[in-house]
Amino acid sequence: MAVSTPAVAAPASPPRLAHRTGLMLVVIAIAQLMVILDATIVNVALPSMQTSLGFSTENLSWVVNAYTLAFGGLLLLGGRVGDLLGRRPAFIGGILLFTLGSLLGGLAQNSGWLLGMRVVQGAGAAIVVPTVLSLIATGFPTERERNRAFAVFAGVSGAGGAIGLVAGGLLTEWVSWRWVLLVNVPIGVALCLAAPLFIGKSPRSEGRFDIGGAITSTGGVALLVYGFIHASESGWREATTIGSFVGAVVLLAAFVMIESRTSQPIIPLRLFASRNRSGIYALGVAMMGSLIGMFFFLTLFFQNVLAYSPLKTGLAFLPLSVSIIIVSGVMMQLIPKIGQRLPLVAGTVLITAALLWLSAISADSAYLSDLLGPMLLYGFGAGMVFMPMTMVGVSGVEMRDTGAASGLLNATQQMGGSLSLAVIITVYGAATSDATGDAAHVLAKGASAGFLVAAAITIVALACVVLLVRPVAEDAAAGMMPGADAGAEAEPGLTADGSASAPSAEKPK
Repeated sequence: MAVSTPAVAAPASPPRLAHRTGLMLVVIAIAQLMVILDATIVNVALPSMQTSLGFSTENLSWVVNAYTLAFGGLLLLGGRVGDLLGRRPAFIGGILLFTLGSLLGGLAQNSGWLLGMRVVQGAGAAIVVPTVLSLIATGFPTERERNRAFAVFAGVSGAGGAIGLVAGGLLTEWVSWRWVLLVNVPIGVALCLAAPLFIGKSPRSEGRFDIGGAITSTGGVALLVYGFIHASESGWREATTIGSFVGAVVLLAAFVMIESRTSQPIIPLRLFASRNRSGIYALGVAMMGSLIGMFFFLTLFFQNVLAYSPLKTGLAFLPLSVSIIIVSGVMMQLIPKIGQRLPLVAGTVLITAALLWLSAISADSAYLSDLLGPMLLYGFGAGMVFMPMTMVGVSGVEMRDTGAASGLLNATQQMGGSLSLAVIITVYGAATSDATGDAAHVLAKGASAGFLVAAAITIVALACVVLLVRPVAEDAAAGMMPGADAGAEAEPGLTADGSASAPSAEKPK
């Protein structure tokens, strides 16, 4: 692997080029928001979908799970697609696939039709998200522009779930549940038209596609996620649950063997050699797991205990979204001065404190006096963490590995969301199995246990960050300055106008 030298401040981009990169940032931020919020936008529409399409109660959860399974399971494959085919074609192709799934899903006439199109949406999202992150890492010529782009990406990613709840409530109450899917169609078409204008061509990585790695990684991750989801519904000793875990172990073991022997792997195993990235992967699992768990429990509490409507439930999450966006913007200014490690540690501490605060929830809890405070605290912590987590996760890699690194970073987050939520739901079920009292007290008892488990998961992640993620000074010595990609000098890159820059000399490997 080529090693970069410490980053040197680049001159400011000319106004025309800065304008172009600004427009590219708008395009990719909208794309990121569209695919992230789709994981939650359907939540408040589930009762309407059940009535319209005849879902059983057991199968209704798969409206969400089908999307997250396809999304998480195909992310590794999606990251490599951008490397081999070029980032602009991959971006447009992923958006087209996502838009097609949204259109046909919005027209669904039965439950199987809708679930199939949610899988198509997830497959499109799995291509779009790592491509967006790769475009940020390679398409912004100065450190200041990259930091701004990472801040926007972090804010959109962190707030997307809560925004989805608000949007779902609005569309379901004012129009129809079908529009939580159909709303993506005009947005997707506009993005496909704008992409050739504002996203430049990127060099393609030469070589062949790692078919064996793609099949084993995608199948292994999908079985692992499915096993945890199924366990939360049917039990850990159920035959399908056990079979899923056994199949996942076999496929993932085969994946490691294939990747260690092939010359052009879908996920270069050298990505795991970085202590920094290993710590970030652990943090990503905890972050997404706790965030999705919080959405799940508070949505149930708002509607079943506080008797909020779907729209009011979505609006109750707005302060959380706003706090994430504001703090992410502040981090854009602070990280060049204080580095990445301090906000990672401090933010994770705040998130843990917020979850412990939420574990005090009871049937008598009120929104303003008992829930708004910890939600805001969580938003402050998440806003501190998302930007540096993203930056560290894709820094220090060769240009040809940026798509793979982006896919791996997002895959750990999506897996974390699914796996951690399954564990939390299992604990919730155990805590409420012998609970007495009315439904509100039972729900509050289970939610309290769930928040405690989420806090325990973030404490483990905090330990990983403290032990593995190095301070900025050490990163600089290792050639891993914020926003600097190792090997950027040795690989063809993108200039601000989207054209490919000429490769500079590289030391023989």
